[in-house]
Order: sequence, then C-alpha cells, then structure tokens
Amino acid sequence: MTRPLRLLLIDDSLVDRQLAEEVFAEYAGLCTVRTCASGTAALEMLDSGQATLPDVILLDINMPGMNGFEVLAALKGHPRLAQIPVVMLSTSGHDSDVARAYTLHASSYLVKSVSFGDFVSQIESFLEFWRTSRLTTWPEMIAR
Repeated sequence: MTRPLRLLLIDDSLVDRQLAEEVFAEYAGLCTVRTCASGTAALEMLDSGQATLPDVILLDINMPGMNGFEVLAALKGHPRLAQIPVVMLSTSGHDSDVARAYTLHASSYLVKSVSFGDFVSQIESFLEFWRTSRLTTWPEMIAR
C-alpha cells in the first residue's frame, strides 16, 4: 500500500481551513493535511529544510499580504519547491484569475463550491485524482 497523500492547504480563512480539515479528516487513511494561514508562513515552513514536502499544495488566491498568485510565483521560482503541484482553490471563477494561475504554472484551478455537499464531492474527486496520479517516490526523488 502506498503512503497517504500529503497535502498542504494555504488559506487565510480560519473557517475555510477548519472546513477543509473536517472534510479531509473523513479520508484520514488516504491523506494527511497540514495548513498554513498565510503564504509567507507556508514558504518559510517549506524552505526550512526541516519540513516534509507535500505531494500537492492547495492555494487560496485572495489572501492579505502575499496573495495566492504571489505565493505561486515564489513556489515556481524556488529550485526545490518548483516541482510541487499547486492547485488554486478560490471562490473566484473569473477568466482572468484562471488564466493568470495557469500562466504562473498552476497544475489546476478549483472553484470552491458554496454548498457543503458539493464541496465534499469536490474534495473526493480531488483526492481520487491526486492519489492515482502522483509519483509514489515524490518528493523523496528530489535532491534536497
């Protein structure tokens, strides 16, 4: 059996982080979730060399300080972090936001559902995709 999928959720909203943690807790055998309340905190943690790298990062766009696009650019500009898949998770479905995310090399873009039931379905689909699509040797295959 492969190890659980390691996720990092970066979102300034405490309510959204708690909601996501609650949903992901239902899949505890399939994934582990770490959260950060800001892009700055996430980048510091990931760059510390002490952190186990996630398989996938879920990144909110609308955050104070560094917004999600700035965090995405910093991740993709970092030699050790650039290969981590980043899924933008936002309430915005504006074409300009989606285009900007892909221009900055986001792996995908997910518009947060306002319905709890639909959000749970989104998370189930997200987990199924990333559990079956990831490299089993990631991130260990990347030289530190």
